[in-house]
Amino acid sequence: MFKLNLKIALRNLWRNKSITAINIGGLAIALAAFLILMIYVTYETTFDKDNPNYNHIYLVGRKSSAFQTNFTPPSLSKEIKANFPEVEAAGTIKHNFFEFAINKDANTVFAKKHIFIEYEAAKILNIKPEHGLTQPAGDEFIFYLNKPYMETLFPGKKDDKPEMVSLGSKSAGHTGKISGVIQTDAHSNIDFDVLTVVKELGKGENYGYNNYFTYIQVKPGTDIALLTKKIEKMYRANTAKAFGEPDWKEINSVNVFLDPLKNLHLRPTAGTDTNYKVVLAISVLGLLMLVIACINFTNLSIAQAAKRAKEVGVKKVMGVFRYQLVFQFITEILIQCIVAGGVALILAELILPAFNSLFEINLNIWHNNTAIFWQLPAIIMGITLIAGIYPALVLSGFRPALVLKGNFQTSRQSYWLKNSLLVFQFAVAVIFIVGLFIINSQLKYMRTQDVGFKAEQVVAVKNMAFFTDPKVFEPVREKIMQIPGVKSVTVANAIPDGSKLGKNGYTAEGKKETLGFLDVDFDYFETLGISLKEGRFFNRAFKSDTVNSAILNESAVAKYGLVNPIGKTIRGCSMDYKIVGVIKDFKSEGFENAVEPTIYSLNNPCGNAKLEILIKIEAQQMSAALEGLKRQWSSINKLDGDHFRYQFLDELYGRLFKKQEQLQAIFFVAAMLTVFIAVLGLFAFAKYVTNARNKEIAVRKVLGATDLQILKLLNSSFFVIVLIANLLGWPLAYLLTKKWLETFAYRADMPVTPFVLSALITMGLSLLTVSIQASKSVKAKPVDALKYE
Repeated sequence: MFKLNLKIALRNLWRNKSITAINIGGLAIALAAFLILMIYVTYETTFDKDNPNYNHIYLVGRKSSAFQTNFTPPSLSKEIKANFPEVEAAGTIKHNFFEFAINKDANTVFAKKHIFIEYEAAKILNIKPEHGLTQPAGDEFIFYLNKPYMETLFPGKKDDKPEMVSLGSKSAGHTGKISGVIQTDAHSNIDFDVLTVVKELGKGENYGYNNYFTYIQVKPGTDIALLTKKIEKMYRANTAKAFGEPDWKEINSVNVFLDPLKNLHLRPTAGTDTNYKVVLAISVLGLLMLVIACINFTNLSIAQAAKRAKEVGVKKVMGVFRYQLVFQFITEILIQCIVAGGVALILAELILPAFNSLFEINLNIWHNNTAIFWQLPAIIMGITLIAGIYPALVLSGFRPALVLKGNFQTSRQSYWLKNSLLVFQFAVAVIFIVGLFIINSQLKYMRTQDVGFKAEQVVAVKNMAFFTDPKVFEPVREKIMQIPGVKSVTVANAIPDGSKLGKNGYTAEGKKETLGFLDVDFDYFETLGISLKEGRFFNRAFKSDTVNSAILNESAVAKYGLVNPIGKTIRGCSMDYKIVGVIKDFKSEGFENAVEPTIYSLNNPCGNAKLEILIKIEAQQMSAALEGLKRQWSSINKLDGDHFRYQFLDELYGRLFKKQEQLQAIFFVAAMLTVFIAVLGLFAFAKYVTNARNKEIAVRKVLGATDLQILKLLNSSFFVIVLIANLLGWPLAYLLTKKWLETFAYRADMPVTPFVLSALITMGLSLLTVSIQASKSVKAKPVDALKYE
């Protein structure tokens, strides 16, 4: 019986090649998109999951009404381990804040992501060098390189013997010992290319040095909420001890949080959840595409019902049971799903390189993804049941007496179901179309809006020399200014590329607030084209500027409610600053975060080293100036002058838009696929309706109806369906896009155009699709439809 059903299924599918191709093609496209998106979602949601202690590792952080940060003092991990028995292990990490060269003979690599890690933290985070993790003795530093770096410096190296290298500029004479190789994991939150393992970090530093990361591993069953409260109490007490005259109001305003390792990639407490929202949006997109593909499959199958009615009637008269007919039709649908699955895999393999390029990852369908061997068959079986069970019941439910008389009509309930499914398909298409236009509108706004500074023609030069004192940087600045084409030069401890600033408490007119601080040099504001609101910029003519002058931004002035702030005093870092200027706010962190109230100074005891050299160059002389800088860099910056490396600031700032651009690309593809599949469903339904009304069309033509009148009649019902789909899709699209726009501190107004365009696009496609399908019936001779009446 199965063999017979299989033969009938294959013959029937071959007889209806066009419908079969549409069925398989639509499902294959949706399934390929779904597979790729789910592989990506699985990748994004499983960071660090290989760690055996994945569910018991937490990052300790601090937050108050003014800030949220993962930075903690170096001694915190040891204090937690010593005081709380429910904590199995605790360790500290510190990121190196500058890039340096590692040289061996003629070969060079650059430590771009160098971290210092305590031995205990390395064990917690399951970091294992190739020949095992060695515990440092005393103040020993154990230096590891990742495999690609090791192969570059020591090509053909087979043994595990340590190797000596030079660090930074070769002329500086700094050397180091490479103890081994470590295979880094791109699928981890702990990302590095160079690793230094030590026994203890931050010796001699107290609670004023909040630039370390504290990781803890707790025992199974630990009450995390209770542990958080206990750590918070200890942290506040130790903070008070560290300062002679503690400000208990400020100390008690700081809360401790424990952020699970599983949340750090997508939903960090101290950070943005943009990654999570993108992953969530992609998950929904993938699922919706699969759902509308199933709907399309169902509609196409039901549309074919009339052609199978006599077959069903004859089989029932011959004694075939309904469950046998259901099994036969399910078999046909399963065959189509299996073929669609095979085509989907081929399409996914072809599309994946472009997807990897867009998201800058390296996903592979087969490698390290063994789950696909059971997931894909499960998906195919699920689609077979979801998309096939109703058509099979409809087809097997025909009454022999009626269908053998020529009455092939399905029930009214079936008609309403097909209408509802079509409305759902187009409603989803409307949501995607509106979403795509809204995303485009926000990205256009972000690209064209004035960000408050000019990143064009500004070059950020890599550097490892400390220029905290303006006197130290002045000779370097003068040499750079001699290069033809260079307009201005400055140095700072951060650049406007989305980097978070350090924070500290400052008091003005008796009011204490937390401000971000940025340590700059002369010409910083001029180099970046930042506008002055009142007062003046830092100037070499004023000697006090290198001692205690400060500039605030508009947000800082507003936070304190200062009126006429020029000349007033603001105190922080145990010194008094004189406000000499106020600058206009500029969006250094992009559009998702509001401009932080910030203080700028040349002298900051609490600040970090000034390492970021910024050079403004004439556009017409850019190439010549960069070549001149490269040629003379060894004499300009002797500490690491062997290697002149730079990046354009506008490109660095542009990376802040990367996630939204990725979402835009995915939405574009999803919208196109959704519209395509919806049109296929409309095509199937139009075919079904026009076939059912062939005799009516013939009678109307005999009675004098024109072709245009008949096309108008056939299009009217579909026009209503698409209109209802728009009316249902618009509110959902509005709510979803409004929610997305609310993630931006600076956003475009919600435009009306996308909603109008979605209606015009869907109605235009409906008119075109139905007219093409209906034209065959309209052009047919009436006698062909009425000759048996």
